[in-house]
Amino acid sequence: MSGWMIWFALAGALVVFEMLSGTFYLLMIAIGLAVGGTAALAGLDPTLQFLLAGVTGVIATFVLYRSRAGRGAPAPSARNPDINLDVGQALTVGAWNSDGKTARADYRGAAWDIELEPGSEPVPGKFVIREVRGSRLVVANAQ
Repeated sequence: MSGWMIWFALAGALVVFEMLSGTFYLLMIAIGLAVGGTAALAGLDPTLQFLLAGVTGVIATFVLYRSRAGRGAPAPSARNPDINLDVGQALTVGAWNSDGKTARADYRGAAWDIELEPGSEPVPGKFVIREVRGSRLVVANAQ
């Protein structure tokens, strides 16, 4: 078996393992192995093949780590302003219920149930939506 075949067989095996693991990091190393196979196919010295494969794998892994795909999971959709456009919007609460944690307020032309985020003060005034739970808005004091 030729050297380039071994490089590409190893790259293919890593792609299969990557599909089983669910991360993209093994795919980046497989890209490095494919570069090593390409270098072998071009007839370069084995030392240069390993060097190119290693450098490509490290650079690809670093780029993935710095990209959005390499970051952890985003905030839950109820708190993520990229998914739920109500998060971060302001509203006015006129009065709080006797429990000091809930209220009713108009927002976007409808009456909504309001819940106070822990650590916030139940005073009438401006609030910022932090989370949407069904038909209930979780709010915090506006700064």
